[in-house]
Amino acid sequence: MIAPDRRTALRAGLAVLGTAAASASLAACSEGGGGTSRSPAAAAGTAGTAGTATVSGPAQSGSADPPPAGRSGPPPDEVDHAVSGRPQVALTFHGDGDPRLAEALLKEAEADHARLTVLAVGRWLGEYPRLARRVLDGGHELGNHTENHVDITRLAPAAALAEIEACAARLRTLTGSPGVWFRPSQTQHADPMLVEQARRAGYRTVLSYDVDPLDYQDPPSATIAERLLRAVRPGAVVSLHLGHPDTVAALPAVLAGLKSRGLAAVTASELFS
Repeated sequence: MIAPDRRTALRAGLAVLGTAAASASLAACSEGGGGTSRSPAAAAGTAGTAGTATVSGPAQSGSADPPPAGRSGPPPDEVDHAVSGRPQVALTFHGDGDPRLAEALLKEAEADHARLTVLAVGRWLGEYPRLARRVLDGGHELGNHTENHVDITRLAPAAALAEIEACAARLRTLTGSPGVWFRPSQTQHADPMLVEQARRAGYRTVLSYDVDPLDYQDPPSATIAERLLRAVRPGAVVSLHLGHPDTVAALPAVLAGLKSRGLAAVTASELFS
């Protein structure tokens, strides 16, 4: 359980930040345009509905990041969930938006001994370079979510590679490492071209996800938590976003719900180790 005084203080602080962040509340992956991403089973006729709910794994996954035409699931060089059977999940955050909200979310995670994976947008790290070390010093991990968060599926191979390499260069400069994971921007799954460009940039595996509570649409925090906890299973990779007040407010309930199910929030590297 989250102590009432800490929950009250969190909500009060987020109310202040939320006013300032409202005009930018669709940061990170919301530019995808409100389409629907599909998991492997979607090819069999099961589709998610953006704005209503999300379902994990072999059922369905609603998202604002539509897959490239003709694609219905992850290629061999992409992972969207772990199959080890260990009682763990990875909460992965698209890194963009108000740094104060990022700080608040990291503090909430650390208070509950949760470890997160932040897939950072390079230009965001350029604006707030201290956040790179802040993420790592909190026991979390950093990955690459392209430099400018463009629709990378529409780029030529050389331009896509430049987006990935620019973010990798920022990560190296700020932390000494480009990170283990690459997640393409504005798409749930990478097509073969993106897998190849990621490999050329030094990323062996593309990190997708199989649970998406649609937090970028800014539903109430209780809705975010309910969608996530209804869909999550051992081995799940959850897509969430920094820069959204209700996502921060939902995190205590999410972490409490995971614990009640015997699930630990670990980094993606730990999940797939």
